[in-house]
Amino acid sequence: MDREHAEDIAIKALGFIASSEELLPRFLSISGIEASQIRETAAAPGFLAGVLQFVLAHEPTLLAFCQSADISPQQVSGAARSLPFGDDRWDYQP
Repeated sequence: MDREHAEDIAIKALGFIASSEELLPRFLSISGIEASQIRETAAAPGFLAGVLQFVLAHEPTLLAFCQSADISPQQVSGAARSLPFGDDRWDYQP
């Protein structure tokens, strides 16, 4: 998956999280950021991969996001691996 498509999925996931009264506080608590810092922090390397890892870590959240975005769980995990810090080898070039 190309990085642009992976970023698009991660941004959709962030919107899904932000729209949930249950998920947003949990995401902020786990990530250690405040709601007012999301926009600024979103540009940091690894943030978008972290958003997808948050979604992937909880199957009910993953399935709900996939249903709302009309994508498969495999696409979410593929997107996470395609982003900086989503996988140990994200920038590996043979």
